[in-house]
Amino acid sequence: MRSAFSGRASHVATCTALVLSVGMLWASPAVAGSAPRPVLELPLTDTPMVPTLDVSALDGMARTAEATAGSKPRFDVTGDGKTDLIHRTRNGFTFVAPSSGGEHVEFTTAGSFLDLDLVPLGDQNGTGKPEVLSLSANGALRLYSDASTTTGTLRWTGYGWNIYNKVFSPGDVDGDGRADVMARQYNGDLYFYRSTGTVTAPFAGRAKVGPGWGAYDQLVGLGDNDGDGKGDLLARTPSGQVYFYGSTGDKSAPFKPRKALATGWQVYNQVIAVDDRNLDGHADVFARDLNGTLWAYYGRGNGTFTSRAQTGSAWNRVEQFGGAGNIPSVGKTLFIARDKAGTLFWHRGLNNGKLAAREQVSDTGGYAGANLSLVHSLDGGTLPDLLQVYEGRLWNNDKDLGGGWQIYNRLVGPGDLTGDGKSDLLARDTSGVLYLYRGNGAGTGFASRIRVGDGWSAYNQILGAGDYTGDGRADVLARDGSGNLFLYRGTGSATAPFAGRLNIGGGWGSYTELVAPGDLSGDGRADLLAVNAAGDLYRYLGTGTGSAISSRVKIGYGYQTYGDLY
Repeated sequence: MRSAFSGRASHVATCTALVLSVGMLWASPAVAGSAPRPVLELPLTDTPMVPTLDVSALDGMARTAEATAGSKPRFDVTGDGKTDLIHRTRNGFTFVAPSSGGEHVEFTTAGSFLDLDLVPLGDQNGTGKPEVLSLSANGALRLYSDASTTTGTLRWTGYGWNIYNKVFSPGDVDGDGRADVMARQYNGDLYFYRSTGTVTAPFAGRAKVGPGWGAYDQLVGLGDNDGDGKGDLLARTPSGQVYFYGSTGDKSAPFKPRKALATGWQVYNQVIAVDDRNLDGHADVFARDLNGTLWAYYGRGNGTFTSRAQTGSAWNRVEQFGGAGNIPSVGKTLFIARDKAGTLFWHRGLNNGKLAAREQVSDTGGYAGANLSLVHSLDGGTLPDLLQVYEGRLWNNDKDLGGGWQIYNRLVGPGDLTGDGKSDLLARDTSGVLYLYRGNGAGTGFASRIRVGDGWSAYNQILGAGDYTGDGRADVLARDGSGNLFLYRGTGSATAPFAGRLNIGGGWGSYTELVAPGDLSGDGRADLLAVNAAGDLYRYLGTGTGSAISSRVKIGYGYQTYGDLY
């Protein structure tokens, strides 16, 4: 497979069906008996680089106190005593944004296919250099020690962390001078992992903190904000209510009762722990809004913050900040449209709820009549996979996945439905029976099908690409002939992948097309797009609640030129 990338980024790209390459287009169909298309290559039109920090705004407050143990930076790789931002871009690169505001530097994590989420830990072993955790989509948690601006040394890997929808660090919770880790299960139970200080065996056995933490869509490990030297926690609800949890120092009951802190924070798609940015001894926090503006809130040392200060704009190019409180996602942030002549166009999301200008990605008319599906990445990469049923065989670009697929009239790839960290496929046959095919994590094949249930012929649309309800599990939406839209909430069970359906509204029959583009807004939740007969394009953002999606916003027009959206 050809790629313009090199190094670790090349591995990310070449393991993904939609390979980025400059100036390449799909060719016309191949002859019968061979692969229906060559490997898909999309034009690279977006740099992974993001703006530098506005240092003048960040450092506008004078140092007033010595930093406590709980407020020391957990990712200072430039040595200036301030937290440097580590983050993943949409193309799968990981970068470090220096606290000085200088140029971003690529950070490589050997052994990790993709840094789905990043958790800075600070100095765990007394070397003076920080450690950082990288979480992969398949649930592998890796610890990199003695981090620099460009890399760290892989010292430990733990598997099975996909039982959690969020892993984060509040800092030093129990007062031993080392940052600890918290992990939340899908049912809302929160667990505490005490740091051992040994990078080859970094955590003691887990201790249950308690239930009910699923009420929050963002959990942010602050470090010490209230001045007691122990790590604190910020928690936000989907409605924008923010609560502060101070630490007790007791691992069996690590947090004091919550304190209501602020409202209106639903305007932020990621809230980010940055420790003590202005060197006054108290932990601060960054927050990014939908427009990509990054805001700083300075801690007062009593569990509260000052009014926000802007630190720069255009930060929507970051896919996931290390230390951010949201549930991370990866696998689809775009859709493909086929016009009535059979030409394919790519519409990229911009992490702000909007779309980039379309780009042609096929020969004119080259895909007329092709049986296509664009599914959530089957190999754990950043880009979706284009599937085609051709002469009864299923192709993932140049990979032949086997025959017999002509019995299905719809294929849907919403992501991981079975809880194993690998994306799966749904297939509906002509009698309305829906089947689940478990993915192998490489995009090269599936396990034997599992019958989900019958009656799915009632739907003229079945779609999904990620999590609508805020629990981190992939969900599915379905529209019936009367225009009702139903939510099927993912359970993580292969034998019963969905909870009972929920009617989330009528009137959806007015749309000629629905498409699931994945996360367009940068908060980790799946979104929905709809086109009416006039060709107007409307956006519905995922809410992370039972209602699943927000009110519509018009974001485009002229989409009547397309016959199909994928």
